[in-house]
This record gives sequence, C-alpha cells and structure tokens, in this order.
Amino acid sequence: MNNAVEKAGILIEALPYIRKFYGKTVVIKYGGHAMVNDDLKQAVIKDVILMKLIGINPVIVHGGGPEITGMLKRLDIQSQFVGGCRVTDSATMEIVEMVLVGKINKEIVALINRHGGKAVGLSGKDANLIQAARKLGKSYDSEGNQQMHDIGFVGDVTKINPEIIETVTAKGYIPVVAPVGVGDEGESYNINADYVAGEIAAALNAGKLILLTDVEGIFEDYNDKSTLISELRLDEVEEKISRGVISEGMIPKVECCVKAIKGGVNTTHILDGRIPHSILLEMFTDQGIGTMVGGKAQ
Repeated sequence: MNNAVEKAGILIEALPYIRKFYGKTVVIKYGGHAMVNDDLKQAVIKDVILMKLIGINPVIVHGGGPEITGMLKRLDIQSQFVGGCRVTDSATMEIVEMVLVGKINKEIVALINRHGGKAVGLSGKDANLIQAARKLGKSYDSEGNQQMHDIGFVGDVTKINPEIIETVTAKGYIPVVAPVGVGDEGESYNINADYVAGEIAAALNAGKLILLTDVEGIFEDYNDKSTLISELRLDEVEEKISRGVISEGMIPKVECCVKAIKGGVNTTHILDGRIPHSILLEMFTDQGIGTMVGGKAQ
C-alpha cells in the first residue's frame, strides 16, 4: 500500500508540469550513449511516447557521428576533421545520408512504433524542411591566425520550413528528423544535429529544447562534480567559452541553446542521457537535473 501511495504522489507532483506543457512542442536532440545502450534507448523512447500520450508534442532530432565513422572505416575511408567538422566529399556525403536517413532514422521510428507510439521519419529534404548552405571549416596556425577551409558538403542551416513537422504532429505522429539539409541545387549537406535541433525548436516556437549528452551538465570545474552549473545565463556564455569552462563538443550545444532562446523557445536544458528517464526527471519533477541554459541576467 505504501508503495502505491508513493506512486500516486509522484503523479500528483507531475500534474502542474503536465498542465504547463500540455499542447506545447518539446524538441529533443537525441544522441550520445542513449543511442547506443539498449536499456537507455528503451527509456528514451518510452519517455517520448508518454509525452505524446499526455498531450505534449515531442519532436526528435538525432545525430549519428559514431555510426558514420564506423561505416566509413568498414569501407576503408579515412575520416578527416577540421575544427571539429568532418570533411565531407560527395562520396562521404552519400554514406552520411545513407547512415543518418536510411539506417538510424528508420531504427528510431521502428522502435517508437514497436512500443505503441506512431512515428514518421523525416530528413531536411522532405518538403524542404532544412535548407542549407556550405559551411567553411576553421583552423588556427601556430601563431594563432584563423584560416578558413573548404570542407565539402558540411552545411549551415539557412532556413527551416516547419510545415511538414506541424502537419504530421497534428495527425498524432512523432516526427523523427535526420540532420541532413538540402541546398539550392538539391545537394545534400551534413549538418551538426545540435544546431538543427536549436533551429527547429525556434521555428516551431517550442516550449522546451532538451539536449541529451554524455555528461551531467556544464561544470565550472569539470574535475569537481560539486561545481555543476544548474542555470547558465545568456550573458555568461561568452565569458565561459573564453575561459574554457565551455569547450569542444559542449560549444555547439550551448550555442544552439542560445540561438533557440533568442528565437523564442521558453527554456533549454542540457541533460545526462546516461540517466534512465532523464527527460521525465527534468520535465515532471520539482528537482530537475542537468543545466538550464538561458536564465535571466541578474
């Protein structure tokens, strides 16, 4: 009986949050360990289905860098990176699109459908969802001078056309988006999934953007777990990047959060996807987890 009462208390605690997000869109950038570990996969998918069933509209944007690297290795193609971006010639782009759109996207869709949800897989080519232009790679010489490089079919988002997402959402489906954009001539572009998630969240005027990562959040000192930053204000971001508090792969995540907030998204969160049901913990409990990016300046 006590266990049943405790479960009822959890549901009551969630009630104001369910009311708050009812009818709202929540964009989830799905990546990291949560895409690899089977138990975590199941937890994420069940979280997303539950959100849909209680009247919230989840949109998944997924990455797939490790699987792309693995496929390139199997084909004996060496991966090169400039400024953290994969150099992507036309042959590599074909493989990137095959892995992201043809494999990972459909696996996520199938998993949602198998657990009782209804999902539709999309890429940026569907209804010109993600329009893109070529992105140049940045590097620095020994004297610290910035140099720009042509890195092939790596893209920046120029425009999001959200109608297709809005249409399938209204019909009761969960959109699952692969971060492949389309250029003016119909060419494909490989785009950082964090940036795509931020742009889509802004275009949909989402109530929340959630980024699943392999860390607990942002730390003032990564070696001291007591320094977790629970709320990062926009006016703090530039300074923390310059000091190296925010570095490497965390930079695009924070930048996409900033872009989303400036584009009208209410809140953005960086969560540890290694924690089962981390999405539900953040959305429906008083405590919350991870780092919220976009708090008001004091």
